[in-house]
Amino acid sequence: MTVFGTGILFYVNGTQVTIDDVDLDMTLLQYLRSTGLTGTKLGCGEGGCGACTVMVSTYNVDLGRPTHATANACLYPLYAMDGKHVVTVEGLGSAKHPHPVQQRIALLHGSQCGFCTPGFVMSLYTLLRNNPNPSELDIEECFDGNLCRCTGYRPILDAAKTFANDAWKAGANVGKDGIARAPETESKGCGIEGCCQTKKAFSLPDPARVNGVSETSDCAKTSEGCCKGAKGSEGCCKTKDANWAVVEKAEAVAKFRAYDATQEPIFPPFLARYVRGETEPTEAQRRELHLRTTQDDAQCTQVFRPLTLDSLLAIVKEHPTAKLVAGNSEVGVEIKFKRTQFATQVYVGDVPELRTVERCADGVEFGVNITLARFGHELQTLSRELPEQSQCYAALLEALRFFAGNQIRNVATVAGNIATASPISDLNPVFLATGSVLTLVSASGSRRVPISEFFLGYRRTALAQGEILHKVFVPHSRPREIVRAFKQAKRKDDDIAIVTCAMRVRVDDAGRVEEAAYAFGGMAPTTVLAKSVGAASVGTAWGDAALLGQLVAACHAELQLAYTVPGGMAEYRTALACSFVRKFWTLSCAALGSGDIEPHVASEMKEDARTVSHGQQAYERVSDRAIVGHGVAHVSALQQTTGEARYIDDMPAVGAELHMALVPSAHPHAHVLKVDSTEALGMAGVKCVLTHEDVPGSNIWNIFRDEELLPSRTVHHVGQPVALVVAATQRQAQAAAQRVHVTYEVLPAVLTVRDAVAQGALFAEERKLVRGDVDAALAASDVTLSGTSYCGAQEHFYLETMGAVAVPRGENGEMDLYASTQNPTEVQMVCAEALGVPAARIVCHVKRMGGGFGGKESRSVLVSTLAALGAQHTGRSVRLVLDRDVDMQISGQRHPFYATWTVGATHTGELRALRMRLYSNGGFSHDLSLGVLERAVSHVDNCYRLGATDIVGRVCRTNTQSNTAFRSFGGCQGMLMTESMLCELADHINVPIEHIRRINMYNAGDVTPFSQPLVAADWNVPRMWDQLEREASVVARRAEIQEFNRTTQFRKRGLAMVPTKFGISFGVKHLNQGMSLVHVYMDGSVLVAHGGTEMGQGLHTKMAQIAAETLEVPLSTIFISETATNTAANTSPTAASASSDLNGYAVYNACKVLADRLRPYRERMHDASFAAIAKAAYLDRVQLSEAGHYATPDIGFSWTENSGLLYFYFTQGVALAEVELDVLTGSHTTRRVDIIMDVGRSLNKAIDIGQIEGAFAQGQGWCTTEEFLYSPATGRLLTQGPGNYKIPSALDIPRDLRVSLMEPEQPNALKTIFSSKGIGEPPLFLGASVFFALRDAVMAARKDNGVERPLHMECPATAEVLRMACEDDIVELTRIPHGQRQGVPFAVRI
Repeated sequence: MTVFGTGILFYVNGTQVTIDDVDLDMTLLQYLRSTGLTGTKLGCGEGGCGACTVMVSTYNVDLGRPTHATANACLYPLYAMDGKHVVTVEGLGSAKHPHPVQQRIALLHGSQCGFCTPGFVMSLYTLLRNNPNPSELDIEECFDGNLCRCTGYRPILDAAKTFANDAWKAGANVGKDGIARAPETESKGCGIEGCCQTKKAFSLPDPARVNGVSETSDCAKTSEGCCKGAKGSEGCCKTKDANWAVVEKAEAVAKFRAYDATQEPIFPPFLARYVRGETEPTEAQRRELHLRTTQDDAQCTQVFRPLTLDSLLAIVKEHPTAKLVAGNSEVGVEIKFKRTQFATQVYVGDVPELRTVERCADGVEFGVNITLARFGHELQTLSRELPEQSQCYAALLEALRFFAGNQIRNVATVAGNIATASPISDLNPVFLATGSVLTLVSASGSRRVPISEFFLGYRRTALAQGEILHKVFVPHSRPREIVRAFKQAKRKDDDIAIVTCAMRVRVDDAGRVEEAAYAFGGMAPTTVLAKSVGAASVGTAWGDAALLGQLVAACHAELQLAYTVPGGMAEYRTALACSFVRKFWTLSCAALGSGDIEPHVASEMKEDARTVSHGQQAYERVSDRAIVGHGVAHVSALQQTTGEARYIDDMPAVGAELHMALVPSAHPHAHVLKVDSTEALGMAGVKCVLTHEDVPGSNIWNIFRDEELLPSRTVHHVGQPVALVVAATQRQAQAAAQRVHVTYEVLPAVLTVRDAVAQGALFAEERKLVRGDVDAALAASDVTLSGTSYCGAQEHFYLETMGAVAVPRGENGEMDLYASTQNPTEVQMVCAEALGVPAARIVCHVKRMGGGFGGKESRSVLVSTLAALGAQHTGRSVRLVLDRDVDMQISGQRHPFYATWTVGATHTGELRALRMRLYSNGGFSHDLSLGVLERAVSHVDNCYRLGATDIVGRVCRTNTQSNTAFRSFGGCQGMLMTESMLCELADHINVPIEHIRRINMYNAGDVTPFSQPLVAADWNVPRMWDQLEREASVVARRAEIQEFNRTTQFRKRGLAMVPTKFGISFGVKHLNQGMSLVHVYMDGSVLVAHGGTEMGQGLHTKMAQIAAETLEVPLSTIFISETATNTAANTSPTAASASSDLNGYAVYNACKVLADRLRPYRERMHDASFAAIAKAAYLDRVQLSEAGHYATPDIGFSWTENSGLLYFYFTQGVALAEVELDVLTGSHTTRRVDIIMDVGRSLNKAIDIGQIEGAFAQGQGWCTTEEFLYSPATGRLLTQGPGNYKIPSALDIPRDLRVSLMEPEQPNALKTIFSSKGIGEPPLFLGASVFFALRDAVMAARKDNGVERPLHMECPATAEVLRMACEDDIVELTRIPHGQRQGVPFAVRI
């Protein structure tokens, strides 16, 4: 009889943990955070973002050593931890004593908001534990399961790659000349990238020339060890003309701590003995486990953990409906998001018989519980050792190549991929095409089942009750047999498939097909064999040109999908299936030597080998300031890389804290007839259920007072909070929210902006800009063209979801609100109104945010206020932190825009007139939509003279969440409408689009449609355009691309250069003010408070630099604790890229007064420290505190009169993007991007570079992979998390990214703080250069296909959009005629 253990033993950061009463519903992440290890973050809860990454070490008995793997703690069951060692970010180091990984990411600007940073730290750390000498490619690919929304990944990769260079692993030092050098290395140069003494840069391998000195030059070195530009340069690395970005990197490198892999902590010796079963009788013994819970509200009531196959089969026999769990990557998601309950679970991860690999004469039998990571390693070995028989293994490797991220592959198993019977499985098509055979086993015996007989229907298999998967047999490939696997997803890496497939063909010596198999996923409820395609192949001469058309036709006939097919994309999926047939035919013919396939055509069909990305940053030296302008690291960077930085949900519980959950609306538009909370109130831990009737003050909020905190009668979108549940734990609150029953009267709903325009569902306000006689100008134009433009929504996807903790003080209605918000004053005011107390009794605190991007400017107010309602009713602290799916349903997104336009121009493309009608999808309430519309209308001109203009904008009212502020705040939408229009005009008149852009570009003195002249001292777009065209060799590269496109059929490249002009100021005049409060203490330390909030953009760092510069003290003297409404009252939101301007001047003004007060003491006490000076002033009763204020001068605009100053100045830039498109799939690679940005005299050049890189990546995502979809049938948001909403990953960014800052010709012309410019939002639109480069590539494909009409392409340009826009024979074959488009489509853009 088996003796089961009833508790688990594991280690956390080297410390043993024993738990006897295991919470069976708890994840490892929840456990770690409950113990105070809050460095590991919850970003999504589905293993899709990597914020929760930890290192899990296990002792491998077969290998006789520990192995280390990254894992998503949000999915890892706590009960599975027995015998394992988990290392979190806290286990590596601290801010005072950081691990080299933590330090380098901090020093090289790899952490902005910091919320994702611990996950990146752990991914890199784990790679180094497994491979102390990784290549740069190894490093890039170790991050394929980590997402970052702030940095654009470039600085993270650059910091990480210092571990790929032996010269820098041991740290560095600085010589007397101030130049960084690697220690104890021979001829490593000055430490600056591209130094003449070394051919290996410390960070980035390209370019070949830096500061005019070739890496391969053999220039003579001086006695000081540097050529100083002796050959062909006057700069090299030691003169004032050096690229100061590289110099500052070298200074950071000089601070590196040594990295020595031999000094890492060892695996706990006791744990090794425990796993081997060698512990003493008096010590803990590793046993099979039977864990039961004592919790009344548990979803899982018992868990078994067998250690042998026999034991597992006995358990399954006794509990035939038990859920088997290994990696939990599928089960965990079902439990969390589908609310599925599995009362009995069996953890099979510790059964060795399920992880065997046995080679047979005709193939290999894999234990199905082998992890995907190990499966990949085994397949690599087989491919290497059995090259003549490896076709099946190579195809499986190809399928694994883009399968999820490292964290998932390290725990997910082959069994999970097979047994879930997902119709979009990556591996099952390969198993099916190769004729793999499964071994099923039960307590009564085993049987072998061909996988072709295993899938019975959607998520149904041939597994009988009590039966489990044991092994999968994969055959060796035979002579003259070719197997290939293909996959297409929304994003190349870490994404679920749209269509996946594997194809196999075997020919005889005469070249005739003996066997063929075509297996597809994503084309039916199960993985299927396209039997008619196989039948059309057998017996034919493989390579016969006529055969390809027959195969494509057979594929289309068998697999064509209905317009309303679940998952949508019916035409695209069918086109993909046919395109994959074409790819396979070409590749296999080339491999077999069949047919007349030219080598270059076959090479076009191959998946490109991954190339290492690299980047360059360039800016000039700051010579006239001690601190301001210099690229110092983010002041909280080390706290963020070590996990010490606290965010809202990291705060310890205050007293007997309660948790809140929302009861969401189930309909997009309905009257609420009844809210029945009886069942919920009877559940364990529930304290109260609140509705609109429980709001003591005003239930109305937002600027236009057209939105209720909780609906009194009508709900306006799916997910809208109808009621609130307050309970003792988050789990109890969320469970009870499911038991609040709401009765509705369903009303008609409008979702899309086009439908809203057609139905007249518009808010009353309009914004217009009219200049000149448009009708006359159009009539006089050589050419007129009418059309439409559209761009979709975009999710902010800040890694930290919205959250708040409300803490009542117990008297006078006082309350502290700790909120993740960009707008503490509005949080304070709305909460005060809702609670019915004066605003002075509410204090909103903001330490930092894990990203914001505008999304936390207004919608965060609702979350904070709801938490405050719960706290007031219960008298206890209440925490409300939204899950990712809930956040995405209620928080609002970037506004979709739709425009109709008529443009007039000359034959050469000079613009004469524009009439445009702009419509935004505002959602159900005003929120900030009118402000977004104003900026969109005023940015329609971008950088161009439009001629006579008649631009009118309206906001549409729809039944979606209220759309809100998002980085660029309508500016990018307005510019995209016009840029898309100009492209169609260029097509129409057959004039290059760059020519149209350049000849219509504003000159200094020109006047915008909003009557603002462009001042010569601050109009730099033409200069930057010409500079970029010259420095990036645009003419030569355009010729190279044209030649490439001429000689290729299925790969096309595109090039696009796009400018931007972004106005800086709030559109509402009174918001253009900032404030500060500065205290100088007797010890010389300085506390600064100001009106801006820190969300990763480096605002606190810049404010500290301004304070230190003005007070003439070291930067380390300055401290900024938080933003709070009791120290910074009546603040403007941190938005509009104006916070550095407004608050920076306010900080300067306060510090200037203090500096003037202390000046007599400085003059009298020449050599005294600042502490001594401050103490002396205090003793003389000098005021050492000062408030500062600043109001932007001259600002103010009248929309009715089109007069006044709308923007104080413009931040400007130009970007050039080059892309390569796979015509058959629509996937693309961004090959290179060059950016020049005018940021005035930067407050911190390195931080501004980081903002440019991050904003560009966000703009690139908006224009390509980030598609926001709703169900027209239910009104429900379909893209609710990283599983189906795809922001760019580290492997999506440009392979070559070059960013430089333009130095102003008149440095002090701007009347801003230190003549700097706002930078947060302006670069985002430059990401659209990728969109227009892709358009250029599509045009090349259409030209080959004989399509000459202008291209109408809408944003985002997903792979689906790009593929279908190419309009080749396959696209035409798979088009569904309009007459057959019956029924409601699966998904729509709104």
